[in-house]
Amino acid sequence: MSKNLVIVESPSKTKPIEKYLGSDYHVVSSKGHVRDLSTKGKYGLGVDVDNDFKPDYVPMKGKSNVIKELKKEVKDAKHVFLATDPDREGEAISWHLSDVLNLKDDDYERVVFNEITEGAVKEAFKHARKIDKDLVNSQETRRILDRIIGFRLSKLIQSKTGGSSAGRVQSVALKLIVDREREIEAFVPEEYWSIKGVFKDFEAELFNYDHQDLEIKSEDEVNAILEKLSKNFIIESIDKKLKNKQSKTPFITSTLQQDASNKLNFNARKTMQIAQKLYEGIELANETVGLITYMRTDSIRLSDEFIKNTYAYINDKYGKEYVGSVKIAKKKDNVQDAHEAIRPTSINRTPESVKKFLTNDEYKLYRMIYYRALASLMAGATTENTTIILDNNNYQFKATGQVVTFDGYLKVYSDYEDTKDTILPVLKEKDKLVSQDITSEQHFTKPPSRYTEAKLIKEMEELGIGRPSTYATTMDILKKRNYAILEDKKFVPTSVGIEITDKLQQAFSHLINVEYTANMETDLDKIAEGKANWVKILRAFYDEFEPSVKEAFTAMPKKEAQKTGEDCPECGSPLVIRNGRYGEFVACSNYPKCKYIKSEPREVKEICDCPNCGSKIVEKHSKRGKLFYGCSNYPKCKTAYWDKPIGRNCPECGSMLTEKNKKIKCSSCNYEE
Repeated sequence: MSKNLVIVESPSKTKPIEKYLGSDYHVVSSKGHVRDLSTKGKYGLGVDVDNDFKPDYVPMKGKSNVIKELKKEVKDAKHVFLATDPDREGEAISWHLSDVLNLKDDDYERVVFNEITEGAVKEAFKHARKIDKDLVNSQETRRILDRIIGFRLSKLIQSKTGGSSAGRVQSVALKLIVDREREIEAFVPEEYWSIKGVFKDFEAELFNYDHQDLEIKSEDEVNAILEKLSKNFIIESIDKKLKNKQSKTPFITSTLQQDASNKLNFNARKTMQIAQKLYEGIELANETVGLITYMRTDSIRLSDEFIKNTYAYINDKYGKEYVGSVKIAKKKDNVQDAHEAIRPTSINRTPESVKKFLTNDEYKLYRMIYYRALASLMAGATTENTTIILDNNNYQFKATGQVVTFDGYLKVYSDYEDTKDTILPVLKEKDKLVSQDITSEQHFTKPPSRYTEAKLIKEMEELGIGRPSTYATTMDILKKRNYAILEDKKFVPTSVGIEITDKLQQAFSHLINVEYTANMETDLDKIAEGKANWVKILRAFYDEFEPSVKEAFTAMPKKEAQKTGEDCPECGSPLVIRNGRYGEFVACSNYPKCKYIKSEPREVKEICDCPNCGSKIVEKHSKRGKLFYGCSNYPKCKTAYWDKPIGRNCPECGSMLTEKNKKIKCSSCNYEE
């Protein structure tokens, strides 16, 4: 008997979802995207710019067999449910699947769930719908925009600079890094001084003279003040105020990446990889279940059911005084509120209860997500803040202290927030105090700090650049292209990154900037809401962009290749350093008339003995530059491995053991150490 077919993106989702749905359903995976734009047509864009930007889609590399298998499954299915991720990209993947599998409206339903738990999945199937073409149009427009800008600008950059690519979001992010570096270079430090009164239990800093703001700019000014001060102080006033410290909203993608960077030392890519695993499902004692909701979101909304369950949990575990209220953030531009904030799928599934099923990094990230969501629904903490003003010959000094009088959400979130008691001694107004010392210290103003990954993501989010799904990719591109490097975990632009930014600003300052990029995100939102026509938006963009590209190709001077000081042995022209797919190489400057390329002897790195002929297994590179390990006696011996051989044989089948990501396994059978 035929079954209902459910198609998801990730293979790891298939087993738990199939178990939830029961025997009448068969769940398979598309393994992500199945199609992408071709490289045919004008400029290789895969888009017919003269025919309403009609896209030309082709199967992605390695996906033809996947599509073939899915067609077989569809043919035998009772009905098809497309259950790809709950965002615009997931909607687009569902549309691609429906198109490539020739599904008519009566053949399929679109199902969306924000978490992979039995309750959420079953509930989603009660609310199946058709594909939202507005969401698809928005995602298609983004893809076409990125293809046009990426291909055209990258070609320009490759021909005019030492760079290899440019992009709609990456180039604006790079500009932020370069602009910050120039702020730092132009910064002129200014001298200033501080004066403190040191007492037995606390310190007080000079801030006023005759109750007016006081700035001390030089050592002469310091000495003049010190001459007027004595060690005798009188307490002028004591001000005590109770303050309520509210918890933060639950995580969205950007804040998760920022806190994971600051508190766990994870980069954006690592954070998203771990979060993906927590979302798709973890095998617990007797079930496989998603531990968190979908991790690509910019909404802080929490479901009514989660709020209700969490309030009950807080009341039972901590008491009713710890129950807080739902955080409602001010609606920001470009926020997609289609799904929830990042939260645990069950408040009863504590980090401690699942720790033994998680890796150390998975546990750290899940713990932070869990307690952030829990804390967001707890009462605020109350602190008593004390400010003491002391007078010394009409110079006012200030001492501050803080005591937590009710811990509130800090009961569960204190590991992630710095809220320490600073206790001042019990004093009264008009009390006279004698300081142990009066000290002075020289300071200099500091330039703005370079961007860490966390700070750059925060800046991009606040400026409306990119989307939750793009932040990690943007960080990776900047580093991989060598446009910026990390020093002390902070982005420093390279000479190539600075050169590319300057060239793009010369020709495209009206397009490669924060405002234009953010406005484009707004236009994409309007398309998603059915309030704008995607073809008109693309046409308006292209008619402004393409003339600028053509002008730049003509007007922008080509960067001269760096000469090596050697002459070509074939034609006598100077040899120069060029950039290729796999890095720098030395070639004739008279190319294409002379195609001489200087071959550099490559160091041969021996790994171990070849198990088949006794020669050495050495490091090699494929035609595309990918590292592999092959016999030095090739072609007589064709022994080769993609993973690094370790020189030991498998105890089960005798084949070579190999190592990848610190895991040792057999190159032939399923043996793993």
